Amino acid sequence: MQTPDRADLLPLLADLNAETFDAAALAILRYQAACNPVFSRYLELLGRDVPAITQSASIPFLPIRFFKTHTVQSGDWQPQTAFTSSATTGQTPSQHLVRDLDFYLSNAREGFAQRYGDPQDWCFLALLPSYLERGGSSLVAMADHFIRLSRYPESGFFLHEPERLQAALHHCKNKQIPTVLLGVSFALLDFAERRPMDLSGIVVMETGGMKGRRRELTRAELHQTLGDAFRLSAIHSEYGMTELFSQAYATGGSIFTPAGTLRMVATEVNDPFCPVAPGRTGVLNAIDLANLDTCCFIQTEDVGKVYADGRFEVLGRLDVAEMRGCNLMVE
Repeated sequence: MQTPDRADLLPLLADLNAETFDAAALAILRYQAACNPVFSRYLELLGRDVPAITQSASIPFLPIRFFKTHTVQSGDWQPQTAFTSSATTGQTPSQHLVRDLDFYLSNAREGFAQRYGDPQDWCFLALLPSYLERGGSSLVAMADHFIRLSRYPESGFFLHEPERLQAALHHCKNKQIPTVLLGVSFALLDFAERRPMDLSGIVVMETGGMKGRRRELTRAELHQTLGDAFRLSAIHSEYGMTELFSQAYATGGSIFTPAGTLRMVATEVNDPFCPVAPGRTGVLNAIDLANLDTCCFIQTEDVGKVYADGRFEVLGRLDVAEMRGCNLMVE
């Protein structure tokens, strides 16, 4: 079977839908198995025959921590930029090389539009202090893109400016401007405690993560606290990470709907090559076809459930010491 070129794959992504997803994933698998040295070596050590893989769910997933230890890249190109993850002292951050920033931003825009409509029709108030302060954040790049697209001049970032943010929220609510307050969890909690207010009609969207700033809460606890402070019956959530170019959104509750370029597969905790039945708890694996230039097949370190309709739930983080079969190239 002939290995496709990158140019052959772009039209597949442009015309992607639920019926064509598997075929596109398998075509990209052949490309990345040939053109990504890290993924190729991983498949070789597993003894996997790529032409024999006929279903996307049977593709081996590269452990996400390879983005900390290796250069994960498909093809020969110079990165335009790189996204890096936050890391506490002593930890190695992940690095995701970006061949074309516009490709990432366009995909992020399309993923948001699938759930909420065109970003230009929303006002975005971004409360992302830890991400703004360190640089290299894919979340900040996405938020900045949405802010620039927005037709509302009130859109912007708010760093250590609770009074200005409160005033902006009151203004948007009073003017009935469609508004998203996008914030990292610890910052939203701080703001909610210090400045509770009625935000009915505003979409409050948390991106997860306490980043060591506060006690970890379950998503249900977080949403209850924010909902009480802001008088909202539903808190929205965004699921994304440095190593993925696609996002998923939960429009209230804990069930995420992935973008069209993203599909999740759950596998057994102690056997990363054994899928679990829909609705059963397992390790979440991402098929992110927007990762065309790096690796589309990523084993995350999240535990959750994937349902028959493709939506998924995140239940928590995995202790990687529990995982077996994933250490072939980690030294």
